[in-house]
Amino acid sequence: MKVTFIKPNIGRMEHSLYVDQGRMEPLMLAVLAGLTPPDVECVMYDDRMEDIPYDEATDLVAITVETYTARRAYEISAQYRARGVLVILGGMHVTLLPEEAVAHADSIFLGDAETAWAQVVEDARRHRLQSRYNGPPGVAQIGGVMPRRDLFKGKGYLPMTLMQYIRGCRFACRFCAVSQYFDHKHYVRAIDDVLREIEAQDRRFIFFIDDNIASDQKALADLCRELIPMKVSWISQASLDITRNLPLMDLLQRSGNWGNVMGFESITADSLRETRKSPNIPGFAGYQDQVRILREHGMQSWAAFTLGYDHDTPESIAATVDFALASKFTFAAYNILMPYPNTPLYRKLQEEGRLLYDGKWWLHPEYRFNSAAYIPKRMSPDELTAACHDARTRFNSFPSLLRRFADPKTHLRSAARMGAYWYYTLIFRKELYKKHGMRFGMH
Repeated sequence: MKVTFIKPNIGRMEHSLYVDQGRMEPLMLAVLAGLTPPDVECVMYDDRMEDIPYDEATDLVAITVETYTARRAYEISAQYRARGVLVILGGMHVTLLPEEAVAHADSIFLGDAETAWAQVVEDARRHRLQSRYNGPPGVAQIGGVMPRRDLFKGKGYLPMTLMQYIRGCRFACRFCAVSQYFDHKHYVRAIDDVLREIEAQDRRFIFFIDDNIASDQKALADLCRELIPMKVSWISQASLDITRNLPLMDLLQRSGNWGNVMGFESITADSLRETRKSPNIPGFAGYQDQVRILREHGMQSWAAFTLGYDHDTPESIAATVDFALASKFTFAAYNILMPYPNTPLYRKLQEEGRLLYDGKWWLHPEYRFNSAAYIPKRMSPDELTAACHDARTRFNSFPSLLRRFADPKTHLRSAARMGAYWYYTLIFRKELYKKHGMRFGMH
């Protein structure tokens, strides 16, 4: 038997497939391949950088689906099904919208697939694949199994190893699909399994792709203590409330943490309350203390901003860039507030009649990447789209890159950090312009 795993692309540029130079390993597919019985052949194709050989013989195709890749995932599924090949779709988008996904596959998996993947493979082997499988969206990565990272060879991923320690997040931000999927809970993987996986790697630079590695601060402290003697360098995603725990900040620094993606979201207190961004609200005073603490601990932070709340204006978006430049963040993402399906934000905008593109922007042929998908209160959708693009352009200009680089507290701490700064900022700057305005799907 043979199983083919697929990582879909977002879509296409004007005349060609979009090749993502900032692509990272699709860890979730390697985990499932690691859980597949050894007598089953596994292959993996990444639509972000290679053509999919639809005519290559296979018994089952497993496609992971995100909201941004849903349209393309359904196109790929249709190609295989037209050839009589069974297709199963899984991922967060499928769990949030099963009634949509079921029309595009022979089977769908709701929840975390590891819990019943062996049953899926056995059913496919016996030609009795069920139309739906269910696993609780609330388990840590199953222990005792190593991801099949051999499937990544030759595919040109960024030089970092992806792992996971904590799934989910305890906060309840209104716009967040992760919060909806995990019901405001988190799940911690056995730390010994994490350490064994690190020891099995040749690379010493790790990206823990946790939704919020600081969701359980005690568990994070335990991990940091174990990482200190391993002499690794690592990054992750963490909530800003971690800066209120100075002993933990010290542990992060000692354990080799270079910095984290952190959801600042907004510099406006009213917007933080609107979105219920609870880790940012206590003692809010323009993030002065938080930024100081991050820089004192040498953190090369990736500040994530979400723009387009009901209190936002073009002027407040420009002020957000001013703040990010003054803070000398290594990276900053200026994301338009997106109504992800079945989130509280989506339901609110739907009730108010403010959704665009018939409410399903991720499937609409006229939607373009990085565009507003709803009607803001204090500007037009086009004004919001333009303001966010201007923010990205200004932050990623070459004068901005040079000014932010000249920071002895973060980027100038070592030659490795200096090299990483230029390697990644230049890649992400290039991807910013390539992706803007891109169509979803290929047809």
